[in-house]
Amino acid sequence: MTFSSFITRRTALKLAGATALSATLAFGAMAQDAPVTGGTLVYLEQQAHTNLYPPSGGFYPNSGILNQITDKLTWQNPKTLAVEPWIAESWEVSDDAKVYTFKIRPGVTFSDGTPVDAASVAKNFDTYGLGNKELGYPVSEVINNYDHSEVVDDLTVRFYFKASAPGFLQGTAVIGSGLVSPATLELPFNDLGDATKIVGSGAFTVASETLGQSLTLKAREDYDWAPASFAHQGRAYLDEIQYIVTPEDSVRIGALLAGQADIIRQVQAYDEAQVESVGYNVISAPTRGVNNNVSFRPDNPLVADVRVRKALTHATNTDEIVSTLFSSHYPKATSVIASTALGYVDLSKELTFDPDQAKTLLDAAGWVVGVDGIREKDGAKLELNVYESLPQPQNRATLQLLSQQWANVGVKLNVLAGDSGSAATDNLDPAKTPLRPAMVGRADPDVIKSNFYPKNRDALLQKGGLSDKVQSFVDADLNALLEKIASEPNAEKRLGLAGDAQRYLLDQAYVIPIFEEPQVFAGAPYVHDVSFDAVARPSFYNTWLSPR
Repeated sequence: MTFSSFITRRTALKLAGATALSATLAFGAMAQDAPVTGGTLVYLEQQAHTNLYPPSGGFYPNSGILNQITDKLTWQNPKTLAVEPWIAESWEVSDDAKVYTFKIRPGVTFSDGTPVDAASVAKNFDTYGLGNKELGYPVSEVINNYDHSEVVDDLTVRFYFKASAPGFLQGTAVIGSGLVSPATLELPFNDLGDATKIVGSGAFTVASETLGQSLTLKAREDYDWAPASFAHQGRAYLDEIQYIVTPEDSVRIGALLAGQADIIRQVQAYDEAQVESVGYNVISAPTRGVNNNVSFRPDNPLVADVRVRKALTHATNTDEIVSTLFSSHYPKATSVIASTALGYVDLSKELTFDPDQAKTLLDAAGWVVGVDGIREKDGAKLELNVYESLPQPQNRATLQLLSQQWANVGVKLNVLAGDSGSAATDNLDPAKTPLRPAMVGRADPDVIKSNFYPKNRDALLQKGGLSDKVQSFVDADLNALLEKIASEPNAEKRLGLAGDAQRYLLDQAYVIPIFEEPQVFAGAPYVHDVSFDAVARPSFYNTWLSPR
């Protein structure tokens, strides 16, 4: 179903009065004593989902679905960041963080009727931790050093690691570790772009889908295993959730304010005042990971010199970007990771806007201003290409403002369309794309490894990473540091290593952090208790609709 066909069937709703935002990351204030059961929530998503293999859930349109249809072994409390029981009612971790033993909650089933037991949990993590080349499943970026599982008894599963894996417990709480039925994991990876193929144990099931356009979820009547700390147990309050892919920002806002939708994701900063002026709610949830940034590819000769990268760092005015394009929901970045992230270190002194220093560094690197105002060296101009990142808020405008700032020191930045046919391949070629915008959300220090390690997201495009181009750049010191973060069992030392990694990344000027990226939603006042996990993935299990 397209959005245009849907709204012809939906009766316009009278706007309710203004309400306050809950301090528990939810829309609306309690309009009556008890939640109401029933109703359909219409949710407008900016982009269509891609593959719903749970480790692919880092893409927010994917996680918005996976968070409703899958459960996790554990629950990370978004207020305290403590890991709490969910499908696992208890666990033990060896002192060296090489062995994890989980007791599975009895009575949990997948929606196809198969039990969520030790064997099914083992199959999930064997797949996530090792991948499956035959079926095309990649290894999850949140699981490090995985070796094998052991089914101790029907409800006890033990996991063994080749080296310490201190991030694994938190990794069992993330969207990438959602539990799916064994039958789901027998399908080829490419089949999992079809949401109807995903069988989880969550509070909702997939009822129907029009690929790329819409998706309907129905409440599971027998659901009764929410996280132990939740006041609400039993089936979800909502009967249905209808997802409709609506790329245009103005259409999403217009539909919400006209009563044709109930909640929308990706509210641009310039639309916030319009939403709030009529009593609707805007809320941002922190992603607690690697900040919105541009990362350099040092294999490109134009940015191979650290002095050039440092010059561009000092040529970047993040205060201007944030104040011009964004709202108070977007704090200026003061390090590689967010100030709300575990292991954060304030490195704002390394990120100062100083165009005179930028010019001095470029001069020292041998780049001389040409007659057209663009610096040149050995017959080459200091002209860089970057593709906008479509999922990131106002990324094109951000890069265009960055281009203006860099032009002031003699560097030309060409901002290219993110939906062009060459974007995907060019972004993996450092010769064509010397920098790229990115961010990663995860409430664990392993998030730094996820973004920069060559076997993970490989932001720097190191040799042996994601790109199939001939590359020579390797930073062995950085990679060793990232491996230590993923393998240090002592919590205090691990946070210290996370600080070292942030300092190193800025000392080498591999990345320019811009702002702490939230996920910003807007909802009608009659929508209550839309909650978010520790990295801003929405959950509609507790959501209910008051009479309108």
